[in-house]
Amino acid sequence: MHTAPLSTSSDAAEAARALRVGDDVLHPQPDQLTEAERRQLASLALLRLAAIDDGLLPENDPPPSDGVISEAAADAIDRWLEQAIQVPDPDEAACRRFHAAHPARYAQGERVLARHILFAVTPGVDVQALRQRAEQLLVAVRADPEAFAEAARTTSNCPSAEQGGDLGWLNATDCAPEFARELFGQDEAQAHIGVLPRLVHSRFGLHVVEVQAREAGVHPAFEQVQEAVAQSLRQQAFATALKQTCAVLAARHGVEGADLDAAASPLLQ
Repeated sequence: MHTAPLSTSSDAAEAARALRVGDDVLHPQPDQLTEAERRQLASLALLRLAAIDDGLLPENDPPPSDGVISEAAADAIDRWLEQAIQVPDPDEAACRRFHAAHPARYAQGERVLARHILFAVTPGVDVQALRQRAEQLLVAVRADPEAFAEAARTTSNCPSAEQGGDLGWLNATDCAPEFARELFGQDEAQAHIGVLPRLVHSRFGLHVVEVQAREAGVHPAFEQVQEAVAQSLRQQAFATALKQTCAVLAARHGVEGADLDAAASPLLQ
């Protein structure tokens, strides 16, 4: 007589920690992922289920594997979003208010002199442990900025480590978009000189960044950037609607291992 092996307590604990959407396990150990990665995996899985529910995707579509959805699912999600989320065009008054409140966002020719320490996220790395190391170093160099160059030389995973992390003068187009968002177009209250107060997340990993100098650039008149301002407001409205949509889908299907309320938009981080 054959009997099924008994589940161990460690097996149960492993299953409890898994990142899940509905019945699908997206990742067995979500603590190996960044918060943004967990949100993105969960949000994509929820949108895939929504496309299935509305008949845009066959029920036998394969579930996500290692965070990758099928090409058919990606197309179905795009079509579902077009139907489900309608973003109105902002009027001129709203655009003018936004431009007046965020003039630095549309500056042209802005430059920063910066250096960084990169903690690279590579396959198999313990992301939680890496983040803790990066946070500890961030605290240390904020307390003693003079130690930044030596810390970069001994710690950074970037070739700039040999120059103490020096990146030279940068324009926004010199950087990955997610890196540039943290350095450029900042309102006066956010335009830090010195070590930035939080880690910068990019496709390359986690960065401790020091801005050593800024050149403000030229601030064009509203009429010159009106369409860019309107697009910014459309993106904000879409991000808000997407967050609300994913919250509804999460309540319907269930999500474990990811906090969709932790960011303004689960997919646009």
